[in-house]
Amino acid sequence: MQLTYRQKQQLYEEGYVHIPGVVPDIMVDNALRAINGSIGEHGIDPAQLITYRSRSYCPEIQNTTAITGLLTDTPAWTLAESAIGEGKIKPVEFGQIALRFPGPQDPPRQPSAHIDGTYTPTNGVPQGEIRNFTMLLGVMLNDVSEPYAGNFTVWPGTHRLFEQYFRENGVDKLVDGMPEIDGMPEPVQLTGNAGDVVLCHYQLAHTAAANVSANTRYAIYFRLKHLRHGVTRPETLTDIWLDWEGMSDLPEPV
Repeated sequence: MQLTYRQKQQLYEEGYVHIPGVVPDIMVDNALRAINGSIGEHGIDPAQLITYRSRSYCPEIQNTTAITGLLTDTPAWTLAESAIGEGKIKPVEFGQIALRFPGPQDPPRQPSAHIDGTYTPTNGVPQGEIRNFTMLLGVMLNDVSEPYAGNFTVWPGTHRLFEQYFRENGVDKLVDGMPEIDGMPEPVQLTGNAGDVVLCHYQLAHTAAANVSANTRYAIYFRLKHLRHGVTRPETLTDIWLDWEGMSDLPEPV
């Protein structure tokens, strides 16, 4: 499965694209079984909750085929390659198991944007470093049909706004935390079904919305890197399509 020209245009302009029905039901069920079985066997240590939210729930199964196969054994991989380049993605060893449990907020708090790869006390990124990557790829494991249900939330077009910001102010500004920029658009809370996939540029502002529904939101996120990408690659913050070889067929230079 490859991205269509129209899907590449959306990815270029808005920083993300949502593709329905990529992962087969049986693989979604296997992942859910593994996650729920892990929670049933090991429980969730309340002292580790803040770390699990920022890194991953069920860390002992992150590298199992029930999780990694959602990317490597489905059309999700070739979709990502059609944007980054065939054979150009580093091997993926694990996925982030991202659960968002229902909460009591009424009304729910408004989403707050962030970019991955910057230091927080619990996310494992060393203080003073930027751990950027190429693409964030999310797999939905349950239906999310309404807002404020733990939705993956994006600020369309902000990948380009931040590119311009870093060109004018330097990439080191990201070390100090999320930059404040003018012209932030309204956030979009994505809805969809189990098996859907979202491809997202690293530099797109995003978050998870609050969950005031009756159901836990289940998703897996993979952070993909071009083969040229080491621990960090700061030049891609000011040239955001540098490692996206599959986007070169768009009419506007990228």
